[in-house]
Amino acid sequence: MTLAVNLDVRRLLLLKRMATLCAVLVLVITSISAFIRLSNAGLGCADWPQCYGQNLRQAQQGSAAKVAKNVAKNAATVGARIVHRVAAVSALLLIVIMAMTCFTARPMLRGAGYMALALLALAIFLAVLGRWSSGARVPAVAIGNLLGGFAMLALCWRLRLEVSNAAQAMTATDFDTRVAPLSGRMRIWAWLGVVVLIVQIALGGLVSAGYASLSCTGLPGCGGGASADIGLASLNPWREPAFAATAHAPINPAGAASHMAHRYGALATLLALIPLGLAALRSGRRRTAWLIITLLVVQVELGLLMVALSLPLAGALAHNLIGVLLLAAVFSLV
Repeated sequence: MTLAVNLDVRRLLLLKRMATLCAVLVLVITSISAFIRLSNAGLGCADWPQCYGQNLRQAQQGSAAKVAKNVAKNAATVGARIVHRVAAVSALLLIVIMAMTCFTARPMLRGAGYMALALLALAIFLAVLGRWSSGARVPAVAIGNLLGGFAMLALCWRLRLEVSNAAQAMTATDFDTRVAPLSGRMRIWAWLGVVVLIVQIALGGLVSAGYASLSCTGLPGCGGGASADIGLASLNPWREPAFAATAHAPINPAGAASHMAHRYGALATLLALIPLGLAALRSGRRRTAWLIITLLVVQVELGLLMVALSLPLAGALAHNLIGVLLLAAVFSLV
């Protein structure tokens, strides 16, 4: 191996380590964001589930100052915010270093560099959006944070695979040891899976930020929840959730439409990702295939358990974690 090739491989391996670290940081950020968002929604509070959505309900009644004071007293939430900021700043610096590593030496790594620039754009977008996140009442802000964070992790992992495959191709002496490219048909199916999964994640964010998680308490239908003729108003991410008049009635009964849409989205996700996982298995990408299938099964089971157990905080956090890992796994195939 020549000196130039050796230097290129070392740069690729350095990028791989940085992309891996960036993925870990983004995973921490998305998990902490979910904890802060769901904790402020009231999950895990006393007198559950009557206290679900208590912060927003108090804010709508003109008690915003009291809500802010209560949140500030929550040591877990304060500590989570500090860790979130440290991780976010560290990830931003790491992304800038990755972009410089791709473009400031020759040969320039354009493919990896463009992904690093996309990561930088997403980080800036989330930083700007964060100014409105704490006091936002419309689901659109939470959905933007959710999709932005999930997209960052998927890009970090895709960047890691990109530079890892490039390093392997440069060091492999036998062509058979190199990673075989995906077929065009499989890439199209993978992109379809990504699109379906993004829509499903957005619907999940709409249910969470719209306080519609308890709007449907039965399986497979809404059971004793809201009536079937509630309309499609809850599908509007710019609409502030409407709470029930009493504390003991279901919170936001009009959210049944978004809740059921999320359930139908889960079925569409199964129909899109199971064939993709099987195709990846046949193409030799066994680890990715089994990862997609396993995460998909676990995610569906978590969704069922959350309905059956009235939305426990641990279940909601696990649902968020599996969702971001599933998107990263599927995006690695495009």
